[in-house]
Amino acid sequence: MNYLVAVLENRLKAEEAYAALEEAKVPKESLDILGRGFKSADEYGLIDPADQAWKQIRLMMLWLVPFGFGAGLVFNLITGLDTFVWTGRLGNQLIGGLLGAGSGAMGAFFIGGGVGLAVGGGDALSYRNSLSAGKFLVVVRGSEALIRQATPILRRFRPETIQGYSARD
Repeated sequence: MNYLVAVLENRLKAEEAYAALEEAKVPKESLDILGRGFKSADEYGLIDPADQAWKQIRLMMLWLVPFGFGAGLVFNLITGLDTFVWTGRLGNQLIGGLLGAGSGAMGAFFIGGGVGLAVGGGDALSYRNSLSAGKFLVVVRGSEALIRQATPILRRFRPETIQGYSARD
């Protein structure tokens, strides 16, 4: 499935673009407008990168934190480090395990998408930001020929951005 997404500055332009696409015989089921008064990003299925990142982080924490705890504990057993004398041997091993678990949690955050979450990234986020700013998205989905037909029509309305995507079904 191919997608063409145009960001238009106001509702009037979005509706005019939609009407022009209908005039050009683009099937209605291939067209959508996202924005206030139309479909929302969630209704359309535009994923929220923050949600995806947190899911990935939690999934990675599920195995990295216990693994890190075990690795920290075993490291302390092997090296025999006595960092905190007042805790005794078992206390040092548990502290080593807790430090390892903390390292596992940090690894899950950074590798699981925390950097992208903190810095932001991806087109889905920029589209969500455009919708939050009161702009509208006109989305055309269909065959490559349909996208080629719709592109010059949408360009006439001078969208802020226009981007094509290919997604596997």
